[in-house]
Amino acid sequence: MKQRVFSGARPTGRQHIGNYIGAIENYVKLQEKYNCVYCIVDIHALTTLESTSELQQNIFEMTLDWLAAGIDPKKSIVFVQSHVPEVTELFTFLGMVTPLGWLLRVPTFKEKARMQPQNVNYGLVGYPVLMAADIMLYKTDLVPVGEDQLPHLEMTREIVRRFNFLFGDTFPEPKAKLTNYPMVLGLNGAQKMGKSYNNHIELAATPAETLEKIKTAVTDPARQRRNDKGHPDVCNIFSLHKFFNVDRVQEIEVECKAAGIGCVDCKKLLADGINRALHGFRERRIALAKDPDHIYDILSDGAGRAQAIAKETIMEVKTKMGLIRHA
Repeated sequence: MKQRVFSGARPTGRQHIGNYIGAIENYVKLQEKYNCVYCIVDIHALTTLESTSELQQNIFEMTLDWLAAGIDPKKSIVFVQSHVPEVTELFTFLGMVTPLGWLLRVPTFKEKARMQPQNVNYGLVGYPVLMAADIMLYKTDLVPVGEDQLPHLEMTREIVRRFNFLFGDTFPEPKAKLTNYPMVLGLNGAQKMGKSYNNHIELAATPAETLEKIKTAVTDPARQRRNDKGHPDVCNIFSLHKFFNVDRVQEIEVECKAAGIGCVDCKKLLADGINRALHGFRERRIALAKDPDHIYDILSDGAGRAQAIAKETIMEVKTKMGLIRHA
């Protein structure tokens, strides 16, 4: 049987090219070799949200992007976390065997607590346990992560080992499916591309919107005039050419270094490359958006398929923990 892959992402609405290069493209490839479970983790989002007014729209927009990019609901299970309530049940059970000291030492907890000192909630502390519940509920074999995310997965592995020690062999220890997640810098060239910095380009943007966004981008800081020779190795725009103008990268590099093209030309070439690469995606997305009921049917079907796995897991867990009598 194929191994099972699980990955979850917080519902942030329309996805940008950084999301695509860093994760979505990989999701699409993985479904050819593995049984993939892809979850929009809306409960996780509650730990940092001040308002949930846009949550449902964000889930819808994110689903559109995933499907238009090539995630196939016939090959993969695509669903919303809260639609399978067994995850919160397992979260509660795992909370009984996870030492508080483990959670307080998690670097991401300390970082989030600094970022939102007015809202250091219980869910924020227990975030790694909920993440473990996501992974363990589906008896996951592999979790796609970059090397920087390995410590997060190790927490889940620790919880698995502790549960299995206390109650008998129940869960596989999920292994990392190491993937190359290149960090995509935002248009300001300073931080990772993200909505919070408003330095992103949405996948669903129109060609005109894409060009206007790129016009605002920071380029070669050492190049002041059109006739100055460029330094593509320090130019963020050039780094994006490597993804969207693969066949012209060498040509662009040579022309930039020789001042054959200026920064304005370079940005126009990038916009053309992005619009060309995303043309099919955007057409599929527009078509999908015309039938919202179909999108919700996909999520409902995915939740049903996920819940069928989840119910079996919960029954086994409750039996081993002594919460129900043995059959």
